[in-house]
Amino acid sequence: MAEVKTVKKSKDPVSLSDLEIAEKADKRPIVEIAEKIGIPAEALIQYGHDKAKISYSFIDGLKDKSYGKLILVTAISPTPAGEGKTTTTVGLGDGLCNIGKNAMICLREPSLGPCFGMKGGAAGGGYAQVIPMADINLHFTGDFHAIGAAHNLLAAIIDNHIHWDNDLGIDPRRITWRRVVDMNDRSLREITSGLGGPANGIPRQSGFDITVASEIMAIFCLASDLEDLETRIGNITVGYTRKRVPVKVRELKAEGAMTALLRDAFQPNLVQTLENNPALMHGGPFANIAHGCNSVIATKTALKLADFVVTEAGFGADLGAEKFFNIKCQKSGLQPDAVVLVATTRALKMHGGVAKSSLTEENTKALLAGCSNLGQHIRNIGQFGVPLTVVINAFQCDTAAEHQVIKDHCQEFNVNCIIASHWENGGEGAKELAEHVLEMMEHQHSQFRTLYDSNMGLWDKTRHIARTIYGAEDIIADKKIRAQFARFEREGYGHYPICMAKTQYSFSTDPQLFGAPTGHEVPIREIRLATGAEFLVVVCGEIMTMPGLPRSPASESISVDADRHIVGLF
Repeated sequence: MAEVKTVKKSKDPVSLSDLEIAEKADKRPIVEIAEKIGIPAEALIQYGHDKAKISYSFIDGLKDKSYGKLILVTAISPTPAGEGKTTTTVGLGDGLCNIGKNAMICLREPSLGPCFGMKGGAAGGGYAQVIPMADINLHFTGDFHAIGAAHNLLAAIIDNHIHWDNDLGIDPRRITWRRVVDMNDRSLREITSGLGGPANGIPRQSGFDITVASEIMAIFCLASDLEDLETRIGNITVGYTRKRVPVKVRELKAEGAMTALLRDAFQPNLVQTLENNPALMHGGPFANIAHGCNSVIATKTALKLADFVVTEAGFGADLGAEKFFNIKCQKSGLQPDAVVLVATTRALKMHGGVAKSSLTEENTKALLAGCSNLGQHIRNIGQFGVPLTVVINAFQCDTAAEHQVIKDHCQEFNVNCIIASHWENGGEGAKELAEHVLEMMEHQHSQFRTLYDSNMGLWDKTRHIARTIYGAEDIIADKKIRAQFARFEREGYGHYPICMAKTQYSFSTDPQLFGAPTGHEVPIREIRLATGAEFLVVVCGEIMTMPGLPRSPASESISVDADRHIVGLF
């Protein structure tokens, strides 16, 4: 759960939570926000007066328009101290609008799992938020419910097919399609279904993943249009026959009904920032267990509507940014023009060995040690050929000496470091950052490239990511996993990119190993073939595709007050 900070938006400091700030916002009707970017009211499917979906017919009419500039916001490896990647994305978008640019932001939708767990929501913070914050962090426009329903419809169809005649010869022991729910629930990781006799189907072992890890979510965020969405769903592999022949969704005739459930959800959502600037929020895969980027259709729509689009990729640059470049951009043809790497003095001190309770004290020595994490991310991003700047998301406890340490460290890589106060001052606090990013794009042209060639073998791609991005010595796996890599290549999937599922807290697979460890090995526990999303999920270490709740979950603080307002969400 995010802490309550002292916000100095006026002359007198006022202690407000993010939710309280959002509730006091001067929210404008969504039709007014749409007008600012040329969307007429009739092109909106409104969900109340403050949020709406953009119609397919309007999006189709944008096809001949040219793209604006695409700016990616990413971050150092996350810590409990917080980095503020989403906050910076919102702040930079507001900052660009503040200096008169036609800009908008593209974000992912939050999952209920973290909202009720320990991470909190994903709508920004302080005076750099998107609103309506409570709606966005809870049910929003129902997109996640539609994705979960489509996913679980397929699970029901598979079991139903086996129950009746099993004409396709699906081996119940080799079904790879699990069920999903958008909640942290460790008890559902492994289940036995079909108990209770012949009327209840065939008993078999299975389990649940969280909805954001669903291949339907991945497809939802990578598909270019509804036709592509249905085709990709039809290509999903749900399991195998006893002769190891893969069974696709199209053989079950399920892709049409699944697409019907997703039809409305697939239209991007329009909301606004606290400063009444437009924001698209659509899709929400996690970056530690999925590819961590908002939908391609939302990003491309924004690029047709604005001159500058600021988007984010989940967690640290070793996960979100790597997948943004190697999966989202490679598959969609998007060409990023700039990268903003977010850090805080507090997080860097934690990477330098300081306990969370002591992060408000100046400690330049620990800060410099923690800068090793920042340096590794700078080196990593440099491999993709996109101009980069570092931004320090400023806290009131920061000191000038600490900021100078970070600036000096960045200069060793010939990278500029900007101090921004968007959390405290909104777009005004990100004006210098906005101006610097514009100047950087003007003088440094992107030479974007992916990290590896698609013709590289699956095992070699995985090892290349581990060595060049994580600083690992090698990857390790048992004989069964190695055989699966080889089999997937023989079956024609060798050109797929790799989607690493790994802890977000470290370059290694040990979440307690801060800084920039090197020489470690990355153990591969499982691999999952996603033939609809067209990538290979490589599950590393102890990472779970169904998280659990902490001892004291955030849900304990959330309720509805006497005035029927949601409280305690942040």
